Amino acid sequence: MDRTDPTTRHSGDLRLQRSVADTLRVIAAACAEREAPPVKAARQELAAIYGATRLTRRREGLRAAG
Repeated sequence: MDRTDPTTRHSGDLRLQRSVADTLRVIAAACAEREAPPVKAARQELAAIYGATRLTRRREGLRAAG
């Protein structure tokens, strides 16, 4: 038995909708920032460095084991 006041329920729904909309705006802004040319280039460079570092460590581990 739901005894919640319909006005209160509506206001809660409205707050939830606003919260979801705000969250989606923040996500969209973060995605746009990640795709900005300077940020994207920096992320790609860091990914390449990370990949090279992982490969080097793996080779060293294989040499030590083998």
